[in-house]
Amino acid sequence: MPTATKSFYVDDLLVQIYKSETEMALDAAEVVQKYLKQLLQKQNKTALLLATGNSQLKFLNALITLGEIDWSKIILFHLDEYLGISAEHPASFRFYLRERVEKRVFPQQFHYLEGDTLEPIAECDRYSKLLQNQTIDLCLLGVGENGHLAFNDPAVADFQDPASVKLVKLDEINRQQQLNTGYFQNMVDVPQYAFTLTIPMICQAKKIICLAPEKRKAKIVQEILQGDITTTCPASILRTQPQASLFLDLNSASLLT
Repeated sequence: MPTATKSFYVDDLLVQIYKSETEMALDAAEVVQKYLKQLLQKQNKTALLLATGNSQLKFLNALITLGEIDWSKIILFHLDEYLGISAEHPASFRFYLRERVEKRVFPQQFHYLEGDTLEPIAECDRYSKLLQNQTIDLCLLGVGENGHLAFNDPAVADFQDPASVKLVKLDEINRQQQLNTGYFQNMVDVPQYAFTLTIPMICQAKKIICLAPEKRKAKIVQEILQGDITTTCPASILRTQPQASLFLDLNSASLLT
């Protein structure tokens, strides 16, 4: 079992640093596996919020490969989805999660945000009601290069947001990051709007595991942990969440002092 080379708190947030992204992903997977097994010994179902992106790939594969989780008792939600994109588009988060998770573990239910809905406001309401009727036991997160959680970019992040799900316009740093994934041919193809769970909805989760590996995340990790807690860096809110842990590798932690 991999172990962190460093482990410390920044305010209420547990931070763990690993030699490599692989070790980080494996240890995070073991932490989550143990947590889910313990939960399912006490309750007959549990609910998870899943993230997408490169930071989740090794982790999700490791978690599923570990096994010993009764996925038939698990209800899945996800954090965000582009507006106006079909579930078959390779950049769709529904596509990502269906191929990498649902088809491999067959959960009890997977509630997807319907990105290609004809009524976006009604979709926000529908998904909000599903979330509000369900205790979220675990939220898995990544961090954007602009500090976003889900699609809560700095311009739209609200630590006191009254909504659970909202429609937002993506900022240019975020859209450039999405272009860099390789799923879009040019910036014009990157959707300008997306659905996102809000910051307060994310923070309602009983446990939060945030993965932020890679050198390109080093600057924002430094801002999260050593800057102010502000919507200018939405992920800084994790420092106020005692149920949250931030997993880093040596590359993403390289600018920390």
